[in-house]
Amino acid sequence: MLPTIQLGPLSLQVPGLVVLVGLWIGLTLSERRAKLRGENPSHLYNLVFIALVAGLVGARLSYALTYPDAFTANPLSLVSINPGLFDPFAGLLIAAAAAAVYIYRKQMPLWPTLDSLTPLFAVMAIAFGISHFASGSAFGKPTELPFGIQLWGETRHPSQVYEIILSALILVAVYIIDRTSWSRIPGNTFLSFIALSAFARLVLEAFRGDSILVVGGFRGAQVLAWFILAGSLLVLARRLHAGHKDQQGSA
Repeated sequence: MLPTIQLGPLSLQVPGLVVLVGLWIGLTLSERRAKLRGENPSHLYNLVFIALVAGLVGARLSYALTYPDAFTANPLSLVSINPGLFDPFAGLLIAAAAAAVYIYRKQMPLWPTLDSLTPLFAVMAIAFGISHFASGSAFGKPTELPFGIQLWGETRHPSQVYEIILSALILVAVYIIDRTSWSRIPGNTFLSFIALSAFARLVLEAFRGDSILVVGGFRGAQVLAWFILAGSLLVLARRLHAGHKDQQGSA
């Protein structure tokens, strides 16, 4: 694990740095896709910037309201980039709300916009996996397998490595899907990414040692992933069926 890098008097938070690099790479890929599809990439930059700022501020304020003692001794930590001091769920909700408002006000087409942002989402999934590995968070269950890693006093599944590998495979899959006729229907690239990510989450959570268990031995993230996977596959199936009907009607 490598949570920080010391450069003289400067201490760099590796997890935060990795996420920033992932954001830059992902935005670059999304910009290229938008240009190829005749879309305005400046709208994507503005959208991501507004969602990012709103999400970060909201995630930090939510965490501060939930755990005020974490900032009592050092109030300046309110403006730190320590990823452990954010409420990710609240940040995601607020970022999504801010993005929805921007898309509505700028009258951006929803599905094409989500398709163009999919490379960013896919790269960020890899970046989060690397940041988890650097910080030691999202750790795995204890294991006796020979490739287990020593973490928090036990030999554990390298769940962060599993996350990185699966996320990289999803990025490759998205790249391939986006170059097929299937991607010509707006939203299909994004929905395919969502379905693949939900399936990956189902697999990953089976090896996690820090997530919340619910009824029946399932983890909370697995239950949510089941609903997301089922919903995305249902929408994709309906789109596929509608496409077949259109082809039969035009024949």
